[in-house]
Amino acid sequence: MRQSTLQVQADMNSAVAIFYAVSFFATTLALIALIWAITRGQLEHGSLGARVIFRRGEVGHTEEPAATEEERAKLVIASGRTPEAPDPADEAETRAEIEARRIADTSSRGPVLFHLTSSIIWLLVGSLAGLIVSLKFTMPDWLTDSALLTFGRLRPLHLNTVIYGWLSMNGIAVALWLFPRLLKTPLRGGRYAIAGGVLWNLGMIIGSVSLLVGWTDGLEWLEFPWPADTLIVIGGALAGVPLLVTLAARKVEHLYVSVWYLLAAFLWFPIIYLIANIPHTFTGVDNAVMNWWYAHNVLGLWLTPIGLASAYYFIPKVIGRPVYSYQLSLIGFWSLAMFYSQAGIHHLIGGPIPTWLVTTSVVMSVGMVFPVIAVAVNHHYTMKGRFSALKSSPTLRFMVSGAMMYTLVSLQGCTESLRSVSHIVHFTHYTVAHAHFGVYGFASFIAFGSVYFLLPRLIEREWPYPNLIKWHFWLAIGGFAVYFVTLSIGGVLQGLAMLDATRPFIESVRVTIPFLWGRTLGGATMVVAHFVFAFHVFMMIRRRGPAREVSPWAQAITSVTP
Repeated sequence: MRQSTLQVQADMNSAVAIFYAVSFFATTLALIALIWAITRGQLEHGSLGARVIFRRGEVGHTEEPAATEEERAKLVIASGRTPEAPDPADEAETRAEIEARRIADTSSRGPVLFHLTSSIIWLLVGSLAGLIVSLKFTMPDWLTDSALLTFGRLRPLHLNTVIYGWLSMNGIAVALWLFPRLLKTPLRGGRYAIAGGVLWNLGMIIGSVSLLVGWTDGLEWLEFPWPADTLIVIGGALAGVPLLVTLAARKVEHLYVSVWYLLAAFLWFPIIYLIANIPHTFTGVDNAVMNWWYAHNVLGLWLTPIGLASAYYFIPKVIGRPVYSYQLSLIGFWSLAMFYSQAGIHHLIGGPIPTWLVTTSVVMSVGMVFPVIAVAVNHHYTMKGRFSALKSSPTLRFMVSGAMMYTLVSLQGCTESLRSVSHIVHFTHYTVAHAHFGVYGFASFIAFGSVYFLLPRLIEREWPYPNLIKWHFWLAIGGFAVYFVTLSIGGVLQGLAMLDATRPFIESVRVTIPFLWGRTLGGATMVVAHFVFAFHVFMMIRRRGPAREVSPWAQAITSVTP
């Protein structure tokens, strides 16, 4: 027995050593990047750094391609800022800048459309799987004749298609479109991204079919078998090639904060994905440690940087106002890099792992309050006095809602990591609500807003049915509100029932049933919203909308012509 215990302890120590070695390596890379940024003056631009996303004379001009003409007029009033007057002497140079932006916007059309349409297809697949899974909580005998449709196979299908199909491929599409704009040069190497997208989709198909037939690695967020993992890794690497090549050909001296977030995401994700999928390395308890180290980091070091990069670009761009504090945005980035990587182990509170390891994770989780507050303050003061613009801007409605939910879900995560709170809500539906708060409330809302802004600029058409954007927003946020509130309340009641030794375990199940019906109602509403969104996007891609109008900024430049 003593020999067995010592063996387990040795395995545990080796797993911890690997995690901390990887974290040290990643931190060293971040430190090198920080030193490079300081020596190159990337942190000294201040207010000038915040204006790098605007062309000459563009500050004060709103840009909202998802709005109707009437909404754009109201948005100008709501923005509350006097536009900078274009200088007639610079007319020729400014016209060249307008054309350069148009070329940059459309240079990524092929790879972006490929990843975007793929992501929406996976969104629909994942949404339908999730709805069936939700119904099985209240109708457990439904669709049990076929093994393919059992809970144990559909639930991982829902999770993996949403994370790797919808959000990951959408994030790659947004990055491919943002880089040319942020670096003011056309996208290079787009064919590599398309090839990567083909392999990524192939990996998704193989992985999804494998889950349905019962071939799984058996770890949450890591269920795909090795053939699917291999294709996704190669596909992701190919998709990242155009970003590096375009970065090397950049025409800007300063790298805006969104570039930092995107580069970090494409650096961090392959590291954590490869480490988590090394075969025959982690077993037993250390496998659980690896599992939640990865599961937490794929949200915080992959999806979160992409979402924040989008928010830091689109919110200032729509209202024509530079971000409130550029230094604060950089503090938020570096503190995210510092605190997030070890936060996931708090999911194992009470498990057979070293107490100091859990305590380290709790401290890191609480430390996440620093990047969260930095982002929250920055976005709030950027929008201060202009929140009425949400009535007139579809992009802002999704973006600002997503940014607010990032703040709330992060603060919720900080409190949930505390032992006293985890004691109640661990192993309950509350954690499911929390996970969807981050993946859907934050990441998906940011993704929706990004699509509504970039697609008209990408294919030079306006949205054909503007009212469908409103329907999408209210169905999505209404359905999610019902989903989150009911599961959160039901989860707390479930946890209290399980902790009450005088009540039989079955009571903790029965108490959740009304709230599980609320989960299904909210989920069904979100599924409807997704089909509305998908229909509108595909109508847009088929060019059913009117030709794109001249932007207000371009009109202002034209108006100075004698």
